[in-house]
Amino acid sequence: MSDTMTGPVAATVPHAPGLPSALRLGWARARVETLMFFREKDSAIFVFAFPIVLLVIFGSIFAGQVEGTGISVSQVYVAGLLGAGVMTAFQGLAIGIAMDRDDGTLKRLAGTPLPRSAYFLGKAGQVLVSSVVQAAVLLAIGFTLYDLPAPEGAGGWLTFGWVALLGVTGSALLGVAASSLPRSGKSASVVVTLPFVVLQFISGVFVPISQLPDWLVRVASFFPLKWMCQGFRSVFLGEAGAALEVTGSYELDRVALVLAAWVTGGLVLCLATFRWKGRHDG
Repeated sequence: MSDTMTGPVAATVPHAPGLPSALRLGWARARVETLMFFREKDSAIFVFAFPIVLLVIFGSIFAGQVEGTGISVSQVYVAGLLGAGVMTAFQGLAIGIAMDRDDGTLKRLAGTPLPRSAYFLGKAGQVLVSSVVQAAVLLAIGFTLYDLPAPEGAGGWLTFGWVALLGVTGSALLGVAASSLPRSGKSASVVVTLPFVVLQFISGVFVPISQLPDWLVRVASFFPLKWMCQGFRSVFLGEAGAALEVTGSYELDRVALVLAAWVTGGLVLCLATFRWKGRHDG
């Protein structure tokens, strides 16, 4: 007797209720990840307070205007720290996923019906929320304390939106890929944080990009943070701020091209390098 049912018999077999879509499960997972993030109050406070403290310190030490531009140094730092804030998606995911792998969370999730894509959507949702909150806090401080100019019209906000979106997407994908580099969850913080800090210093966050040696500018130009900072400076510093760039222009077409390339490259790296099991799991 054939195991295949056809005709009227097959039609009478009830369909099992389908599982929720991966997108819906990813949304639910994002809520869980976000709640877990904010419940770790010490960590959450540090994440949001760190760029604020740096802004106040550097803005106080290097008070005054950038010569010949009419732009205050504090305004330059706000734009740069916005880029660094978006890039924390890289740091947060690389460390968080490495710890999930080390403590067996990834292995357990891989054995459940939860679509694997839902896990990544959840992680991405959490870093997106934290990036938005961090950007809102920095902008509020910039507007109220440092007279940061608002973006010019809808076009300025549109530029802010696509730079932030491409930046956080590329950073998140790179974070997923980089999570496979640490040998354990305990070493993840050191392995990931060091290159991130170095990138901030060579990408125009703390030191004006035009004051860096040419070879450092070439190194920074390979990574997305330099282009994110450049895009945000174009939004908030206007034409006067273009004099601070190496080429004397914001090169927004190139900013879009490089950030989009990192989104594509980050996805390829994720697919090629991501591991669900730790190095000692066999």
